[in-house]
Order: sequence, then structure tokens, then C-alpha cells
Amino acid sequence: MEHDALTSSPPPGRMRPALAALRQPALWVGLAALALLAWQWTDSRARMAELQQEVARRLAGGDAAAAEARALAKQNQEALAALQAKAGALEAKLAESQSQQAALDAMVQELTRNRDERLLAEIEQGLTAAAQQLQLAGNVEAALIALQGTEARLAATGRTQFLPLRKVIARDIDRLKALPLSDVSGIALRLESVAGAVDALPLAFEAKPRIEPARGTFTSATVPGYWEKLLADLWAELKGLIRVERLDRPDPALLSPTHAFFLRENLKLRLANARLALLQRDGKTFKQDVRQAQAWIEKYFDTRAKPVQEAQATLRQLVATEVGAALPDLQESLTTLRNFKVARERDVPPPLPRPKGGGDGSSAARGAASGPR
Repeated sequence: MEHDALTSSPPPGRMRPALAALRQPALWVGLAALALLAWQWTDSRARMAELQQEVARRLAGGDAAAAEARALAKQNQEALAALQAKAGALEAKLAESQSQQAALDAMVQELTRNRDERLLAEIEQGLTAAAQQLQLAGNVEAALIALQGTEARLAATGRTQFLPLRKVIARDIDRLKALPLSDVSGIALRLESVAGAVDALPLAFEAKPRIEPARGTFTSATVPGYWEKLLADLWAELKGLIRVERLDRPDPALLSPTHAFFLRENLKLRLANARLALLQRDGKTFKQDVRQAQAWIEKYFDTRAKPVQEAQATLRQLVATEVGAALPDLQESLTTLRNFKVARERDVPPPLPRPKGGGDGSSAARGAASGPR
């Protein structure tokens, strides 16, 4: 073993240069530099590995965040598409409701216009009826009732645009109330009653003498005898044979049956003319006809008969009645109503057009359907 050790150890000449080289500082500096470089390389590699891991981890986190962001963006897009679809549906419903509202407005306007037209037609009919009652029949009460009903109909509406018309109608009502009312229908009935009794009135030349009731005969205090009673009866009979009358007017005219018939017919015709003048509010003609009828009755009929006296009393009352008062016309009210109708027809706007249903809504729905996905 010693031999082997001796044979294996280098020779002393060779070991000296190696030892000398180890003793040089440059070698050690080189080795230190190599070791430092190796350490730096190793450290840099470790740091690079850590940096790569960190970058990979961050890239993985970024990919996850991007995926999550994409998922959120997709959800937002879907939600936006749903909201746009709902907005389109709401716009379609809004357009439909607007169309229905426009149609309802047009219907309400049409109904209002028709109601006003019906109201004005009723008012015109009432005024025309009142004017006809005044002009044709002279019936102030009926005209007053028609005007009051018309004014009440206008007052029930409560609309201010009818105030001028109501003022004119109220003025006409006051004018009619201020008139002295005459009972035209009552006067006409009284004339008709007199005309109906003409056929039963007795004529003057047909009057029979009055038979006075027998007066009591003289009776003595004593019991009358046979002769006294006989003389009293004879005296009563003699007084009945002689009649004394007083004529306060000329002798009544003797009329044949034909003349009597025409007298009665002419009297009824005169009363009919008086009735016609009454309806025409012709007071002068009415009084003339009534006076003429009264004169005929007094001249040709028996004034002692009760029916004749009743007819004369009725005619005297009719002569004293005023039937020729001037009646006001309703031209002012009718003119105001016609002017109101003309002004209203000029100022009423045309009916609103009905929009096409689904126009805006369909476009909104198409916009929502073509929105971002």
C-alpha cells in the first residue's frame, strides 16, 4: 500500500506549479467571480421562474376576470335586449292608448256637439211654439209656459255661453207677464154657449101674455052667502077677459118661419165671426160683432124670457172685455238663437283624426328587436 501511494502521488515537480497557481490572487478572484456569476445566474433564474409564475398567475386571473366580464357583458346585453323589448311593448301600448284616447276625444267631441245641437233644436222648437201661440192663437199663457220651460232647460245646463240667450228669453217672459191676460178660451166658450142657445131663444112676436096669479077675493067678516060668492066669481072672470099692457118699445116685427130661421143663422154667424176676431186678437171687430148680436137679440127676441136675459148679460160682459191688446213678438229671441247657432258652427273645430293604430309601436318594437345583442 505504501508502494501504491508512492507510485500514485504526483511527482514534486508537477505539484509546485499547481500550488503556485493556487497561491495567485487572480485565480481566486476569478473563482469568486465565477461563483458570483453562478449565484447571480441561479438567483436570476429563480426570480425569472417566480416572475413567470406570477405572470402566469396574473394572466390566469386576468383571463378569469375577462371571462367574468364577458359573462357580465353578455348578461347586460341580454338584460338590455329584454328592457328594449319591454320598452318597445310599452311604446306600442302607449301608442295604442294614445290612439284610443284620440278616438275617445273624437267621440266625446261628437257627442258634445250632437248634445248641443239637440239642445239648440229643443230651444228653437220651444221658441217657435211660443211665437205660434202668440201670433196665431193669441194664447199668452201657453206662450209663457213654453218660454219658461225653455229658460228652465237652458238653466239646467249650467253653461255660461247660453247666458245672452237666457237674458233675452227672460226679458220676453217679463214682457208677457206684464200684459193684461185675457181668458181667450173662456171667452170663446161663452160665445159658443150663446151660439148654441140661439135656436132655443123665443122670438118677441111669439111671446105670450103674462098670466098674473089670481088675487084673493074680498071676503066679508060675516059668512058670505050664495049671491056674494057668485058675484065675486063673476068679477074675477070679467077681469081675466081684459088685459092692459105697457109697451116700452115698438111692436116686434112679425117674421115668417124662413126669416126666423135666417135670423137665427145670421146671429150664430155673427157670434162665429166674433170668435174668429177673438182668436185673431182683433178687438175692434170682436166688439162690433158682439154689439150687433146684442142688438139683434134685443130687437127680435123676447127680452122677458130668462134664456134671452142670460144671453144679453153674457154679451154685455163680453163687450166690456179687452181682447185687442198688442202682443209682443219673439223675434229678438229667435234672432239671438240663430246668431248663436251660426257663431257656434263657425267656431267649432273639425273632429280630431284617428291615428293609425300600431304605427309608432311597431317601429319601436322593430328598433328593440334590432338592438345590440
